[in-house]
Amino acid sequence: MSNCKFYNSKEDRYFEDYEVGCVYEFGSIAVDVAEIIEFARRYDPQNFHTDPEAAKTTVYGGLIASGWHTSALAMRLIVDHYLASTASLGSPGVDELRWTKPVRPGDELRVRVTVMEANRSRSKPDRGVVKSFVEVINGGNETVMSMKAVNFLLCREPG
Repeated sequence: MSNCKFYNSKEDRYFEDYEVGCVYEFGSIAVDVAEIIEFARRYDPQNFHTDPEAAKTTVYGGLIASGWHTSALAMRLIVDHYLASTASLGSPGVDELRWTKPVRPGDELRVRVTVMEANRSRSKPDRGVVKSFVEVINGGNETVMSMKAVNFLLCREPG
């Protein structure tokens, strides 16, 4: 399948609205130099994330965002646009998280989410499990991060 559209708002979106094969694109979010440094100083204090001058001498040739910061930016887009606000029950985690290209100050990021699987729970028929492939894409159309996410969602029609 190709690009799809949700027909319900986030407030009225349930498990049944996530169709296998559908691809959704959302964005964008700007990567700010001050936020890169602030995030990194607090959570990932490596010089290529925290010190623009020192970063110039690294293999990256300049300041880059922490992969964890990139993940947080992606999560913001996912929550704002993809997850059902009334039906989301959280996630047991992600698989195959990869940071494939550096994210730099000034980059504009968007996400592309492909529904890989959607299965109703046999033991708890009021919910389902949606597995999605998430790609974070920069303004140059390069994938900078990818992961396989798992989400629990309430069903519109329980049982």
